[in-house]
Amino acid sequence: MSTQTAPASKISSHQPVPGPTDTVAFGHVRVSRLMVGHNPVCGNSHASDAMNAEMSAYFTAENVVAMYRHAESLGIKTVVVRGDYTRLGYLELYRRAGGTMNVICQTASEMHDIFRNIRVCAAAGADAIYHHGTQTDRFWMEGKIDKTADYLKCMRDCGVAVGLCSHKPEIIDYAQQKQWDVDFLMCCFYDPGKGRIRQSAIVNRAASADYGGEIYDDADRDAMCRTIAVASKPVLAFKILAATRKCATQEDVRAAYRFAYEHIRPTDAVAVGFFPKRLDQIALGIQYARECATV
Repeated sequence: MSTQTAPASKISSHQPVPGPTDTVAFGHVRVSRLMVGHNPVCGNSHASDAMNAEMSAYFTAENVVAMYRHAESLGIKTVVVRGDYTRLGYLELYRRAGGTMNVICQTASEMHDIFRNIRVCAAAGADAIYHHGTQTDRFWMEGKIDKTADYLKCMRDCGVAVGLCSHKPEIIDYAQQKQWDVDFLMCCFYDPGKGRIRQSAIVNRAASADYGGEIYDDADRDAMCRTIAVASKPVLAFKILAATRKCATQEDVRAAYRFAYEHIRPTDAVAVGFFPKRLDQIALGIQYARECATV
């Protein structure tokens, strides 16, 4: 694990900041500073095949709707949903049950027509849409990054708030240099996929994971935080818990929340993938995030 010092984006511990259920603006949409992420709902733990299977078994349509309703009852106002038909179906059931959280959709890169996928997400009630970070990174590595801008234009035409997601600070920097028309930037604290892109990379084993060749190095987190500190748009930070690698104890979880909220700005937000099978992770997340706003 990296031992480098905290990035310069850290705010003063004496400076009051909005709490996790307060809202900030992503374009014309108001979103809560803590929101429900989507990877666990998709059975995607980024941790192990066993956890993937456990998440897939747990997240029936009934349990997904119950989790969304519970989050809303605790004051969370925004949910992130993957824009595939299964997850959009869960969203419809949540709406039928009276759910009112606003919705940020991720494009589903397996779809044969992403422009149509964007329009479907908008028609399903998305308030904001962002370009899938893994696909953004793939375009970058293939030298096709400017293709991403076409999808962003489609989102703008649909009238939703427009977002760009990436795991790489250099892509976020590039998009800002090019002045791409976005309302928010979705920034991953880690770049797990670099293990597949640079198989020869030498990384501290304490900062790595064998699952899928993914790498979770705090140096990547710190680099992204420096990018967040000077971003020209609001940021939605994610993977603040390093896909369970910061969850050995509740004190570790608390420390990860504190790091995240101290290294984003008051106009930024955080998305966390919750798996509340055994523990009310949503209530705990709100508690830990709220502590950062009150000390």
